[in-house]
Amino acid sequence: MINSTVFMNQSLRNPSPKTDRILVVDDSPDNLFLVQTILEEEGYNISLAEDGRLAMNNIEQSPPDLVLLDVMMPGMDGYEVTQRIRKNKQLPFIPILLITAYDQPSVVQGLDTGADDFIRKPVEVDELLARVRSLLRLKHSVDERDTIAREREDFVSRLTHDLRTPLVAADRMLMLFQQGALGEQSPPMKEAITTMARSNRNLLAMVNTLLEVYRYEAGRKTLIFSPVELRGLLEEIVQEVKPLADEKNLSIYLQSQDQVVSKVMGDRLELHRVFTNLIGNAIKFTERGSIGVRLKDSIPTNNSSGSWVIVEVSDTGPGITPEDQALLFERFRTGSHKRSGSGLGLHLSRRIVEAHQGTIEVQSEVGKGSLFVVRLPAQY
Repeated sequence: MINSTVFMNQSLRNPSPKTDRILVVDDSPDNLFLVQTILEEEGYNISLAEDGRLAMNNIEQSPPDLVLLDVMMPGMDGYEVTQRIRKNKQLPFIPILLITAYDQPSVVQGLDTGADDFIRKPVEVDELLARVRSLLRLKHSVDERDTIAREREDFVSRLTHDLRTPLVAADRMLMLFQQGALGEQSPPMKEAITTMARSNRNLLAMVNTLLEVYRYEAGRKTLIFSPVELRGLLEEIVQEVKPLADEKNLSIYLQSQDQVVSKVMGDRLELHRVFTNLIGNAIKFTERGSIGVRLKDSIPTNNSSGSWVIVEVSDTGPGITPEDQALLFERFRTGSHKRSGSGLGLHLSRRIVEAHQGTIEVQSEVGKGSLFVVRLPAQY
């Protein structure tokens, strides 16, 4: 219950205008009325719900800025409401203030399920308002951070998109030079144009990768799923990159079991991007030895619920330190190798694999090469 004496003193204060919307959830009409009166005196916009089910309907239809949630309610209690809010990825961040009449274990359980703060019954008005203000400051801070992040990502996405136009034009023009369509060039000029064309293609590839990364992170990437035979896809990629391996006198091979399941549901173009990146990286970082591509499958056992198609890409390169492995799939995290790129390729590969409900991991030891393992759900 609310301390009514403190409430009477509080009601004499001058309220300050606020527009934050607070959802109060309690199965006691008296508690709802008192909390509503206190918070409306402060200028807050208050919505009420008498049980967890009504609260969830309210939250999903119009997310509030803060939820004041009684722990013990019939049917769906405060813990379950908290869990459902936190599991719903479509919702923005909503601070949750639990109101409990119980002891420390209930507080621990509430915080572990995702609540941000708690207050004990009987509630003191000053303490309630202080905690409400604190959580609303947290809400505003998170919203401001998310807005800045979205604006930054939109800016980078637009900038990246705009950069492609002149780079593509330059690529076409340099191609005409290389083909002799614009006249003969001296050997030094040919060499210079070749260097310019290579640098421009590298920059264009980086810009394209960055654009894809932001499309995935902004949820604007649309994948077209269809049955994909990974064996045929890998054979195609190995043939495409073989000239790069031949230039470095590296052997490259594809191994596959005879009866291996190799069909997955996926976007063929995006999977092509993943395995081209992995095999291309293996070639780039390996000076001698071989590049191995192996196709396997994993049949479900009593302890697993599904089959996997497994693709392994191994090399005999310098290996990756444990410190670099921990950050390898993070955006803009480049390795310590002198040939490390922008730090986008592996990050994008992970996003693509995860969009296919798969996993990607690395196993490596310095001086003994690296092994990248991709697992994708099998399709029969």
